[in-house]
Amino acid sequence: MASIAILVISLGIILIGAEVFVNGVEWLGKKLNLSEGAVGSVLAAVGTALPETLIPIIAIVFGAGSAGHDIGIGAILGAPLMLSTLAMFVTGIAVVIFRRKRTFGAKVVADYSSMSRDLGFFILVYATAVLAGLIPPENRIWQIGIGIVLVLAYCWYVYVMLAQERDIVSDHELPGFYLARRNASPALGLVVLQVLIALGFIILGADMFVESVKGVAEMYAVPAFVLALIITPIATELPEKFNSVIWISRNKDTLALGNITGAMVFQSSLIPALGIFLTPWQLSSSALIVALLAIASSSFVYLELRKKKHISAPMLIVGGFFYALFIYLVFLGIIS
Repeated sequence: MASIAILVISLGIILIGAEVFVNGVEWLGKKLNLSEGAVGSVLAAVGTALPETLIPIIAIVFGAGSAGHDIGIGAILGAPLMLSTLAMFVTGIAVVIFRRKRTFGAKVVADYSSMSRDLGFFILVYATAVLAGLIPPENRIWQIGIGIVLVLAYCWYVYVMLAQERDIVSDHELPGFYLARRNASPALGLVVLQVLIALGFIILGADMFVESVKGVAEMYAVPAFVLALIITPIATELPEKFNSVIWISRNKDTLALGNITGAMVFQSSLIPALGIFLTPWQLSSSALIVALLAIASSSFVYLELRKKKHISAPMLIVGGFFYALFIYLVFLGIIS
């Protein structure tokens, strides 16, 4: 009962943190004169990806031998799977729920250049990171080279996103700033402080959630790799989901989807690069299946975006099918 109570409390903390973070990051984008695509795909995505970034690093560096590596690799591969399937599904459901108050109804009309760049980058770079896991240990130098390429690719991505022309929402559309409700133009330092406080809430809530769920899951002797694949991403990806639902309800589709696709870019480049540098990076058949599911799900969304210049709610909801397939394969023991 104690674990369940902590789980519920942690969800509340994450929700509060996500709401305050959304508010702060929109004002930060205004203060830094950034485009809406850069705010969603870089600031929001990287900020809310911090909890799931810390878990594989801690597991690999401080974990015990192969078990630590299994948890680390599971968390690294689980995050892109969760984002490209379950996060898309939750966003699609949010679009359906709020369709009557939304300008475009059941269509997600986000910045086309940002979204197509994010999804195309993810598919290409994540596939490269996965292929690196098939290289034999004796050719380790090639893996290191690929890891360096992944880091450089993400640096290029951030440069391109930050160089975009500013198109952030106009001043009167921004909600009131939480730490200074009556201040029409809060200082940059105050905005940064609110973002940091919100991130603290998110990280605290995610950590509590992971620990409480681990306490329940370990009672059923769940394998370390599977535990990391399922439990860790669900807890640590919650900020992206909640932030995107908030933005979907406010007709801010570029922020909503960019928050997810930007995190996918981050999780497919820098984090696998860390895995390559810190572990032997030899992926099992289960790991390859997980990666293929993530790439397949995101490819459906990418193809519709390229064809129609927007994404429909049903296509986002299709991501739920791929996640359900993943859970089914776990149940059958094919992924273990």
